[in-house]
Amino acid sequence: MKHIQLFLIAVGALSLASCANDEPLSIRSNDDAISFRSGMASRASETTNANLSSIYVTAFTGTKPYFENANYVKGSDSFFTSPAHYKWLENDETIQFFAYAPSQDELGADVIIKDNAAGMQLESFSVAEDIADQVDFITANASGTRKDNETTGVELTFDHRLSQIEIQAKSENPTYTFKVTGVRIGRPQYVGTFDFNTNTWTLDDWHDTAVYTSTCDETTLSSTPQSIMGKSGNAMLMPQTLTAWNPVNDPDNVAREAYLSVLVQISRTDNGFQMYPYSDDTTKDSTGNIRKFGWVSIPLSGTWEQGKKYIYTLDFTEGAGNVDPDDPHPGEPVLGGDIKFKVDVNTWTDADQDIPMLPVTK
Repeated sequence: MKHIQLFLIAVGALSLASCANDEPLSIRSNDDAISFRSGMASRASETTNANLSSIYVTAFTGTKPYFENANYVKGSDSFFTSPAHYKWLENDETIQFFAYAPSQDELGADVIIKDNAAGMQLESFSVAEDIADQVDFITANASGTRKDNETTGVELTFDHRLSQIEIQAKSENPTYTFKVTGVRIGRPQYVGTFDFNTNTWTLDDWHDTAVYTSTCDETTLSSTPQSIMGKSGNAMLMPQTLTAWNPVNDPDNVAREAYLSVLVQISRTDNGFQMYPYSDDTTKDSTGNIRKFGWVSIPLSGTWEQGKKYIYTLDFTEGAGNVDPDDPHPGEPVLGGDIKFKVDVNTWTDADQDIPMLPVTK
């Protein structure tokens, strides 16, 4: 039985895109420009209304871009406005808005307008190698007209498009003491393209995978679960269905399947005798000394959905899993037993944000 706790946490977020006209449109000549009021934004470390300063939006009339990837900046009145002051259309034509955050530079991928269609996609997005550099990608779709929305505003509801992953650990084992200094999230896919119209991901055809590593201060496990993600914060990874590593039939993980690892030292509580890493393990650490901590792993399966935060609580009370596939003696059981899991999934409540599009006050 595996022991994982999954908590799904909703955090609102926001953004808009840049600016381009295809051909002249009939627009109002007064100062009633389209503007936005912020909701909340977040990434692996949360962004709030207080620290959100720049958002992005693309707008269409029919299949024609009205403005594209326009940067809107927060003013002292908490409204986001563009220096271009884009106006509502005089003919009361419906405008379709696609909003996202953070910027293309931060995402490391291009937002591309679809051919002959009112829509766009984030092409070949790649999750950053370092957890500390990973971002929370957020989008919203809405439409509006001058008649219906110039005064009341257009409501935008922003959703997270990645999955947030946190690893915690605990132990109530009276015989062994577990000290932890790091964590690995092994072999999820990391490249995909996002469609703003359908709000769906298409993963890369090559199914490239990666190993994400984070270090933390030395932590002695107790009966209270503790985060072991360290200063990098939680991981922001691609939504996907995971196939679990098989430590018995594929100890070296040639199939490049999913697992979680913890960098741990296991010793007897009564006399301090080190049980793991093993006494014959001569692997050197980064300082050139024989290491005092080794990686232990558990296979990881299940589905990561976009917009959900998963908290995996690894319980070492009755076992310590298997030797990591990249360590000496891969796949071997540690302490002769498996880490046990309990799976709890809490309901995730949407955090909707009303984002009025109101006239700019001169």
